[in-house]
Amino acid sequence: MTQASAKVAVVGAGIMGSAIATRLIEAMQQVTVFDLDKPKVAALTAKGAIAAASVVEAARANDFVILSLNHADIVRSVVFGDNGVAAAASPEKLLIDMSSIDPADTAQMAMKLAAETGMKWVDCPLSGGVPGALAGRLTVMAGGDPADFERARTVMQHLCANYTLMGKSGAGQTTKLINQLFCAVLFQAIAEAVKLAEAGGVDPKAIPAALKGGRADSSILQEFMAKFADRDFSPTGRIDNMLKDLDSLQSFALKTKTPLPMTGQLVEIHRLLCAAGLGPKDSAEMMRLLDGKIG
Repeated sequence: MTQASAKVAVVGAGIMGSAIATRLIEAMQQVTVFDLDKPKVAALTAKGAIAAASVVEAARANDFVILSLNHADIVRSVVFGDNGVAAAASPEKLLIDMSSIDPADTAQMAMKLAAETGMKWVDCPLSGGVPGALAGRLTVMAGGDPADFERARTVMQHLCANYTLMGKSGAGQTTKLINQLFCAVLFQAIAEAVKLAEAGGVDPKAIPAALKGGRADSSILQEFMAKFADRDFSPTGRIDNMLKDLDSLQSFALKTKTPLPMTGQLVEIHRLLCAAGLGPKDSAEMMRLLDGKIG
């Protein structure tokens, strides 16, 4: 362990949490992991992580606590529940929430944690997925106090290529919702473009090169057009996670009276896919819907 290493707890060893922990271990940080799924924890201890018996144990032993969890209710339970982060909190510690949850819930929980314990909270939802995390090339949009944002950089510098403070607590989560809106729209557009190309006798896998540098170009087009065309359903992101984010986006839009007509259609498409049992599957599975393979 190098002298410059940070002491970091990672709570949540799912797909993203495991990638985050792995990257920090490879960056020679001291990493403690907690998850209810013991095999996931064991896979990380084999790489050099320390296993914690509880959330409070993980928080007590470390200066930074990263959360990588699925829902605001889970985050709230992990932070404020029995033997949660708050039980070991102090002003010297910093919570970095890399989950994707509701902006209003984030702001409320951050205020509560600071008021009750002095421990600050930076919301740091991410874009870039597992490949970005493992390569230390994530895009992270943050919300919180500027001083806390800079303190979190001690850890985030090992995970991010783009780390941006978007505003006060919750602003990172709002920006993540915008990111997810772009992704959902583009995934659906790619699926429809594949079908249109096939109907017109054009090789859809030739489209990314043909459009490269034009106004329709994007990293999603370049990365996913061939995947969708090949009906390659290998996992890169879960449909039910996208639906969770779209539900949060729609809820936030209702609260703020923001008209988002396209979002409503995307929500229902993803809900249909989940109802067909494809929730845990990759976004490329939406090709099954356009192929007429989902009744």
